[in-house]
Amino acid sequence: MPKRSAGLVLYRIRSSELQVLLVHPGGPYFAKKDAGAWSIPKGEYGDGEDPQAAALREFEEETGVRPSGSAVFIGEIRQSGGKRVMAFAVEGDLDPAIIRSNQFEMEWPPRSGRRQSFPEIDEARWFGLEEARIKILVGQAPLLDRLCETVPIP
Repeated sequence: MPKRSAGLVLYRIRSSELQVLLVHPGGPYFAKKDAGAWSIPKGEYGDGEDPQAAALREFEEETGVRPSGSAVFIGEIRQSGGKRVMAFAVEGDLDPAIIRSNQFEMEWPPRSGRRQSFPEIDEARWFGLEEARIKILVGQAPLLDRLCETVPIP
């Protein structure tokens, strides 16, 4: 069975421009990757767990901030590896400088026997839609279209 994740698209409107908050994965594999490496905050959820509750929990784990506001379901996508992502959108604002991510541990360098700790995300940033389409993982790009279909832009 494919893995399932739930994620949250935090958005805001500034000077009639829709902006989204994307996060850059931490750790050595993504250290030098930019275009096509950013993501919405998301994570896996278990059987019987509410996807919206999981999306809010994962957002908080990855950013250290619990979003407020009503979450709206914007759809489900299937990423290239088969993972299904249920996505929700919440309007809000957040200073990326206050982000405090949870940590994960992995063997690094490979086959060294040493374990190191890395932040799950190493940066968060607001992007207008044009730039967000360049930065976001290709498999998550349809979420930007679904957000546009859902959110009225003045």
